[in-house]
Amino acid sequence: MKMANANIDRSSGTKTAGFAPAALIKSAHLIERVGLAAIGGSCGLYVAAALLRRLNELPLSVGIVLFMMLFGAFSFYVGIDLPRRSARRSASIQRRWSPDTVVEILSAVGIFLAAIATFASVGIIILDETVSDGSLGLIGGSWMTGSSLQIAAGIIARSYGTAENAGK
Repeated sequence: MKMANANIDRSSGTKTAGFAPAALIKSAHLIERVGLAAIGGSCGLYVAAALLRRLNELPLSVGIVLFMMLFGAFSFYVGIDLPRRSARRSASIQRRWSPDTVVEILSAVGIFLAAIATFASVGIIILDETVSDGSLGLIGGSWMTGSSLQIAAGIIARSYGTAENAGK
């Protein structure tokens, strides 16, 4: 490490990185977002596979799987890696609803529903269980609702952040 890019911590005498290049940070963020999209697509694949085990007579089953994978990838790409918000920076408890609060709740509930539906789907596949149509509907509906809530949280966070930055 070059001395120009390092600071010496006076208390311990060790070198610490002074800064990271902006291009490296942007690349890391892009890789993180692509990884989140891959996780979302995998979740969609597992839920679709569990649903189609019971309902394999559905027409367009390949289209359903592809749609669920793309929808899952988009929801995780947009909805999990949210821009920083003042709600996380503030230690005080907010007494009224704000866009930050709504985004936090939508994101948390969306991630929870999508994760639980995926967990149940993987369990059905691995254990080779036969479940009722109602249970499959609940799993599919939970996953779709959770993914939709993540997308809504991402859209609200980005549009609120843009409007907040434009007002400054």
